[in-house]
Amino acid sequence: MEDPYRDFVDLKYSPSKDDLVCLFRVEPAKGISIKEAIGRVASESSNGTWAELTTLKEHIRRIRARAFSIKGNMVKVAYPLPLFELGSIPQLMSSVAGNIFGMKALKNLRLEDIEFPEKYVRSFKGPQFGIDGVFGKIFKMKERRPLLAHVPKPKVGMTTEEHANVAKNAWLGGVDLLKDDENLTSQSFNTFDRRMRLMFKYRDYAEKVTGEKKSYLANITAETNEMIRRARLVKELGGEYVMVDILTAGWAALQTVREECEDLGLAIHAHRAFHAAFTRNPKHGMSMLVVAKLARLIGVDQIHIGTVVGKLEASRREVEDLDTEITEKSVKEMGDVLKQEWYNIKPVVPVSSGGLHPGLVPYVVKLLGKEIVIQAGGGIDGHPKGVYAGAKAMRQAIEASIEGIDLEEYAKSHKELNEALQYWGYLKPV
Repeated sequence: MEDPYRDFVDLKYSPSKDDLVCLFRVEPAKGISIKEAIGRVASESSNGTWAELTTLKEHIRRIRARAFSIKGNMVKVAYPLPLFELGSIPQLMSSVAGNIFGMKALKNLRLEDIEFPEKYVRSFKGPQFGIDGVFGKIFKMKERRPLLAHVPKPKVGMTTEEHANVAKNAWLGGVDLLKDDENLTSQSFNTFDRRMRLMFKYRDYAEKVTGEKKSYLANITAETNEMIRRARLVKELGGEYVMVDILTAGWAALQTVREECEDLGLAIHAHRAFHAAFTRNPKHGMSMLVVAKLARLIGVDQIHIGTVVGKLEASRREVEDLDTEITEKSVKEMGDVLKQEWYNIKPVVPVSSGGLHPGLVPYVVKLLGKEIVIQAGGGIDGHPKGVYAGAKAMRQAIEASIEGIDLEEYAKSHKELNEALQYWGYLKPV
């Protein structure tokens, strides 16, 4: 019997403009060649299997995937567009990130990137607001600066009143966006509906006192129908945003929420909880780059991309690649990143979070620029003088950074920042 996978490797093939291209990092199992391994990947992720098929007609064979480039352990596979249902991320993931990760012919396999053709890109709406909408329509900023977000800590356990009081003091101290944590939804000690009513009451109060726009990233993550109900309550109470744990909720649920949020006029803050379960291993799984691209296609308005200097693992190159991919209209091929034209899809606001405090703000601003969200939890609530002072210190660090003033110099006339620097210095949490 001839090898049924041989037809899925064609190093002379040149992808058409309508092909979707995946970049895989491949490590074959012992005794398997790279060609044999990638033939199995291309076959299993398109229309082949382990046996010669009597049902394989020529019109089916024509739309098979083809591995067309092998450079070391980096392999490109082209997929004709008819293999995919337009506008469906679940179907895409079941194809190019499905059974292939469990094949015995592979010791390790990692999906590094996907290049989407124009027709596929245009089958999605992308962000409703994006960068210009968040800064221009929601916050109405003439001169842009990083938005400051805060997550009340401890993550869970506070009563509704305790949580809302932290939020009020943070907003009054200079925070723009108050965010629920990824695992705070509707527990008995802090139910969703009660929290919403109190949080928006304090949000309105903080806006009146400070004269600044304030907003709330309400975590609606739940079963899909419940997420829709929660989104509608947020809108009813005057909210501008919802937050979704996009990976634990699932791609299909996110697509449904995106449609509902367009009807409601709500922006979507995307939390990436769970991603490191499959993105952290550099040899196996799927990159965060792919996650971010899928989220941009569907239409989140802002997404977490890391800090480099915070408590969560991320290299500078990865964070820079993520920043480029979600903010640029056109991305050039470089290293493990494929080229990508984004056509009708708006750019997404990068969110830098995870172990940040005032001493680390200048690095983040230098790395990512002004059109970002800088998010702090313990870096505000852990301030020795409390939440209000912690918020002021973070806001002061942002002001100093965008004005190009050294933090030590700025701290001479800003006591909250000075207290934070005395306490944390430039510590990089682990």
